[in-house]
Amino acid sequence: MESEKVVHDRMLSNIDNEYDKSPGNYIFDITKAPAIEFALQQKKIAAVQEKLDIEKQTGDELTRTVYQRTGIKRKLATQATTTVIVSGTAGTLVKVGELVGTDTILFTVIEDAILNESGFAHIRVQCNEFGQVGNVPANAIKNFPVSINGLVNVYNPDPVVNGYDEETDKDLRQRYYDKLQRPGKAGNKYHYREWALEVAGTGDAKVFPRYNGPLTMKVVVIDANKLPASTELVDDVRAHIEEEMPFGVEDLLVIAAEAFVLNLTVTLSIMPGYTEEVAITNIKANITTFLKEIAFKTSFVSYAKIGALIIDSEGILDYQDLLINGLTTNVVIPEDSVAVMGGVNE
Repeated sequence: MESEKVVHDRMLSNIDNEYDKSPGNYIFDITKAPAIEFALQQKKIAAVQEKLDIEKQTGDELTRTVYQRTGIKRKLATQATTTVIVSGTAGTLVKVGELVGTDTILFTVIEDAILNESGFAHIRVQCNEFGQVGNVPANAIKNFPVSINGLVNVYNPDPVVNGYDEETDKDLRQRYYDKLQRPGKAGNKYHYREWALEVAGTGDAKVFPRYNGPLTMKVVVIDANKLPASTELVDDVRAHIEEEMPFGVEDLLVIAAEAFVLNLTVTLSIMPGYTEEVAITNIKANITTFLKEIAFKTSFVSYAKIGALIIDSEGILDYQDLLINGLTTNVVIPEDSVAVMGGVNE
């Protein structure tokens, strides 16, 4: 892309030197305006050319291009759902639309329920917000934002895990490349992975053809948070694949990846102003981010990389005697598993 000066100088160079081309004279001035316009058009052309490079596209532009070229749709954020246990007066009706919540997040009742003779009911609720914000620990849903006659207590016995953020540009772009470079066709293994990834909430999938002999197929799934898939997500993936798969496979097994927990023991030197508890929290956050990046992409966790992540964690001055699951070597991840962060010095 050329500047207006470069364009103008070239225009002047194409005019015979017998004419006065100095600034302020007619030829200089009459060519100046077109040079400015030509340079502006070059900028516009360059901008259009950039749009043809999918690596430089983001957001809605990327969504549109990927869909137009491949039919792949960006997976949207989901609202987390779970079952809560409500107690109170037997026979009390809990209606759709009633609210429960944590201290900061609201959930809406999505199925009518009546408290049984013992004064209890299992009730399905949905987070009012989209994405991972709805993933809360067990017993975090404990409030009635608006008092409901006949109801006394509410809690969620299990953690909420099925709130997923909108698919990132990076993940959508990778699905686009996979479609072009490893196309799914005629029910090959790439086709099964492609179908699994079409389901909202799926983060990745491994496919094992003939895992139990001819005409068998195993699909191992992790969720969008790069953790073992929930039972609900596994069921959704299986149902979608069964709708798409051709005749021929007699045994389709869809399972969640096993959690391969990494537990660390390490001697830490803590920077002044930090407690060991805070420093360990920072270590866990760093390693968790790394494990998400490598989920289903490598067969081992690098011992050296874990050490580097510890050093890079806020509050850490140095470390010694690092053991990962009792080892001082790279840790092999079983093929049906995904590495997840466990404890540090616990």
